[in-house]
Amino acid sequence: MGQVEKRLQELGIVLPRPATPVANYVPFVRSGATVTISGQICLGPDGRIAPEHLGKVGADVSAETAHAAARLCAVNVLAQLRAAIGDLDLARRCIRLGGFIASAPDFTGQATVMNGASDLMVEVLGEAGRHARSTIGVAGLPLGASVEVEATFEVA
Repeated sequence: MGQVEKRLQELGIVLPRPATPVANYVPFVRSGATVTISGQICLGPDGRIAPEHLGKVGADVSAETAHAAARLCAVNVLAQLRAAIGDLDLARRCIRLGGFIASAPDFTGQATVMNGASDLMVEVLGEAGRHARSTIGVAGLPLGASVEVEATFEVA
């Protein structure tokens, strides 16, 4: 077992089976030493979105619950990364995360919600998990999810 897998185990995280795309795209693309992971929504281990993660943050979903949803999105990103490269120890750096937060019109705490994903990357990858980031409030997301996260990694 590699160092990243050991760290996941220490954190009590079991990576799920990577989600199958719901439209006409691939879950990841590798080009040279870069892997781009398509947006991952907050699917739980059962492959479904928990009712508390459905809807708009600031209306149907609290910021705290959305923070947990963002963390779950990051777990799904790591599952796709493992599918792309086999061994997560080959991940040299998380280059960038992009976060999309389904937001009520007056909600402005998107950055705090996205910290759920950012914090997990640093917890799992250490310094290599520090990344550039964009966080955007949107009117809606696929399947009614409250959060979606995409990522780019440098890999060996």
